[in-house]
Amino acid sequence: MNSRVILITGANGGLGRATAHGFLQESPANLVWLGVHNRREHAEKLAQENSDRCFCAGLDVTSPDSWKQAVAEILTRHGRLDVLINNAGHHEDALLATMAADSWERVLATNLNGVFHGCQAVLPTMISQRQGRIVNVASLSALLAPAGQTNYAAAKAGVVALTQSLAKEVARIGITVNAVCPGFVETEALAQLAGEERNAAQMRIPMRRFGRPEEVAAAIRFLASTEAGYITGSALKIDGGIL
Repeated sequence: MNSRVILITGANGGLGRATAHGFLQESPANLVWLGVHNRREHAEKLAQENSDRCFCAGLDVTSPDSWKQAVAEILTRHGRLDVLINNAGHHEDALLATMAADSWERVLATNLNGVFHGCQAVLPTMISQRQGRIVNVASLSALLAPAGQTNYAAAKAGVVALTQSLAKEVARIGITVNAVCPGFVETEALAQLAGEERNAAQMRIPMRRFGRPEEVAAAIRFLASTEAGYITGSALKIDGGIL
């Protein structure tokens, strides 16, 4: 495997950092760009620790112009972009009957529109290279939608559908597009669970434990690898057996 240029969004969070760590440990050494917006302290620390091959790019995934600027910066530095990991996302849970309209809009803007803008921004380069890997981080909520997450579940289900459709559009060009659907994973988003609520969540999982970011990152890295060249349009659940 040759050294590759990789862009990971949402790289300040636990899953983004774990994914970046994995790519940085591959041989030959990859060049990893961490797409970050408002929260960037962890990403900047990782970039400083690997200053010769890890870099931060200011990136608001909801802005097409921000995507164009980030991709242009990468291409100016390296002349290519091999892998995009669309990992940025957040949720604002509420029952639909009482959900604020702007909460619906924000969640779809980050989780679904951001994936659209990102794919559109990198495709011209990947098409000209006639190769590329796109991995979109969806969620188990896309496949098993819980109450109180109509906005998040709808957005992530849209990511899965976008993945499957785009995969067909670019399959002949040497570009693969896949999604992962993590369940409960030990990241900042899960830290809010405590006590009985946390225990109840674990009891829903046949493995009786939460996933580790590194376990999801390993699946992402495989789907982005040369060896996974015949896998496209997939939605891989990583959930300890819930579904």
